[in-house]
Amino acid sequence: MTDRLPEERQPRRRKVPLAAPVAAGLTAAAASILAASLEWEIPPAAKIGVTAGAAILVGLTTWATTDQRPRRSEPREPSSRAPDQWPPVPEHFTGRAEALAELRGVFTARRRAKDVSPPLVVSVYGRGGVGKSALIARFGQEVAGWFPDGRLHADLRGGAGAPVRPDEVLIGFLRALGVRLTTDPGGLEELRRLWLTWTKDRRILIGLDNAHSADQVKPLIPAESGCAVLVTSRQPLYLNGTRDTRLGELTEAQGVELLARLAGSGRVVDDLDAAKEIVRTCDRLPLAINICGGRLATREQWTLREMGGRLADERRRLDQLELAPTVDKSVRASVQLSYDDCTGMQRRLLRLLSALTSPDVPGWVAGELLDISGLDGADQLEALIDAQLAECSGTDQTGAMRYRLHDLVRVFAAELTAEDGEERRRAAIERVLSGYRRRAEEAAQDRWPQDWSKGGRRSSAEGQVHAGDWLNAERLSLVAMVHLARQQELWELTWGLARAFCSLCHSLRAYWADWRQVAELGCEAALRTGDRRAQAISLLDRAAVQGGLGAHELGRVDAERALEIFTELGESWWAARAMRTVGMSLFSEGHLDRAQAHLTGAIAAFRGEDDQWWMARTQRNLAELRLAERRPEEARELLEDSLEVFKRAGNRYSEAQTLRAYGEVLAAQARGLHRDGDHRAALDGFTRAGFSLDRAGAMFRQRGELWEEARCLRAAGEVGDPSNGLRELEFVRRAEEILTALGDSWGVARTALSAGRVLARLGRIEESEHELRRAVRAFEELDDRWWMALSLRYLGEAHLDAGGPDAAVTPLRQAREIYRSLGNEAGMRRTLELLRKAET
Repeated sequence: MTDRLPEERQPRRRKVPLAAPVAAGLTAAAASILAASLEWEIPPAAKIGVTAGAAILVGLTTWATTDQRPRRSEPREPSSRAPDQWPPVPEHFTGRAEALAELRGVFTARRRAKDVSPPLVVSVYGRGGVGKSALIARFGQEVAGWFPDGRLHADLRGGAGAPVRPDEVLIGFLRALGVRLTTDPGGLEELRRLWLTWTKDRRILIGLDNAHSADQVKPLIPAESGCAVLVTSRQPLYLNGTRDTRLGELTEAQGVELLARLAGSGRVVDDLDAAKEIVRTCDRLPLAINICGGRLATREQWTLREMGGRLADERRRLDQLELAPTVDKSVRASVQLSYDDCTGMQRRLLRLLSALTSPDVPGWVAGELLDISGLDGADQLEALIDAQLAECSGTDQTGAMRYRLHDLVRVFAAELTAEDGEERRRAAIERVLSGYRRRAEEAAQDRWPQDWSKGGRRSSAEGQVHAGDWLNAERLSLVAMVHLARQQELWELTWGLARAFCSLCHSLRAYWADWRQVAELGCEAALRTGDRRAQAISLLDRAAVQGGLGAHELGRVDAERALEIFTELGESWWAARAMRTVGMSLFSEGHLDRAQAHLTGAIAAFRGEDDQWWMARTQRNLAELRLAERRPEEARELLEDSLEVFKRAGNRYSEAQTLRAYGEVLAAQARGLHRDGDHRAALDGFTRAGFSLDRAGAMFRQRGELWEEARCLRAAGEVGDPSNGLRELEFVRRAEEILTALGDSWGVARTALSAGRVLARLGRIEESEHELRRAVRAFEELDDRWWMALSLRYLGEAHLDAGGPDAAVTPLRQAREIYRSLGNEAGMRRTLELLRKAET
């Protein structure tokens, strides 16, 4: 049966028993020989001899090299490198010695404290443009060594009128910590629990810039005493346990020093009075002084007195105007003065940048906005940075530098966008959206080429990793671009951006809330274009996210409509894709017979299209269905064919998934042999199954795929080898630890079912009943009636096997009613067989 999807937690400490490495050696050696026999014929006696010798060697080696001390067992991550999202310190940062000393004292005192207490939270508040962001950037660099587990940073955009939701921030932070989030976490509370789990026992510095309110910040504060949070805001937040520090304007001396760093110390010394006047006119705000100093640095012919006069005139002019209170007059005057002195192209770039709703952008955007080359656009952007009208926000996961406008500069520039004219501004936005679409489609095709065309172009592992990094870096901007395209009623671009975004999210099993929202926008846009092929593709994209979220019936309806459209259009490859999606939806709903018809039809269609990858993938799905119908021999043939396809094509991820399913089928066959009394053949089958699952788990582990690794562990716990029950229970417990850490509530429920079956095989019937009833309750909450029925059926079977037929009747009758309502004939037949045994 196919599983749903996950997030992540730190597991409990555990001792490693001395017997474990020896058992591991025996298993590994036996598995290796038996695995070889899958391809080479070895006489049974030789197999046994070589197996025993290898077992001793591997067991002794493992025993000698295993650390026997208690150690922390935790989900493995693809990289041990600590995340570092901290923004760069402004080049001309100056002053603030007292504020830095105060922060230093607070942090030092906390480090010396021995008691366990909540994390340190320091709020720095003050006027817009006073330099709060620069202060925490500077201090965060100073104390970086105190936080070996990383530095996380987010601009909450509280001063921009569109504050970022805390759940969006948590998703970004969790991804930065290596949490795959391959299932929908389910909302802010669930994300908050994951955040507390993944910050436990870690020392992380968290920067929250431009907070709008305490409610925006509270969910982002970890519980770990080794963590610290630096927050900036326009007003005090009054959070419990928070140290609120007001950051005032610079002193006159500090302001003059900042001006000198930008404009040149010689010019300031030559006319100190004019420098002081500029600082006073700027209200001693660093943002305004920076802008004036930046303009002086690029206008060496200007004297400070001339600059001071212009600035004073501008302030007096503003005094006569009725202005929105969003930008201080001192800041407005400095921005206006610098803006007036920019070239026409630079002014236009500033205005157009303010029209983009993304939090920041990479450098290529400037060239698209101005309709010039990327290099020339970068030159114009650098000119705005030199003038202190734009700033660098740091380097993203792909290594690209990103740029943004201070929110006060953005507001100022947005007031002037009418100067560009509606048509010209729309054309500029359209070029940027087209640039994002090209890049998003390229990343999506690198990540999952089979989602884009028959056969799919070959992509490298490096390309797949880079595509994931690109989405992580651009997620917020890309979502903003989809909304901007819709706002501009650029429907073709809206659909294209949505299509690429959905494909990336689907391949990564990531960003579920964004994925669902963008899929809806894609459907709307496709409908507006009148392009029926685009409509059908968008319906499939929406069906994918709905299925992943457990809304299988809604997904099926979308897939069935897509199938109708593709069939009418003669799009046979896409029709096969839709047919498979319908089949998988029916499978997830428990309608196995109907699902089988669609899956077999899709396999035939893919074979007709000569698309080996999709044919093999769908064969794997059909094999899982055959296994659910207790037809393992047919499932094995399908999987062996699929394995050959994936091996030939070098599709390692798909090969690993198929190996996991193959191990489950081998285990089912071995259980059948054991029931029939052929214990020697059963032992061989159990070992082969373990090897296949171990290989699959190792392949996923190399890729950092925790969720898939957990599925392999759970499958290893379901093998059913009567001589290996305790070890299988350990596999299941480990799988549950990972799935709990991944926030996969469905996966945890599924693992509770596995634990119940293992415990039943061990004869621990009370514990088994507890686990199986836990699974029943969890599936009921998830509204997954097929798995709820299966859990009840296994509960009845456990009681029967333990000699308690009376206790088996009620759960079996409940399972029968659910199967009847689902129209699940296979489940009904098996349940009736068990019920007859229980009632006789």
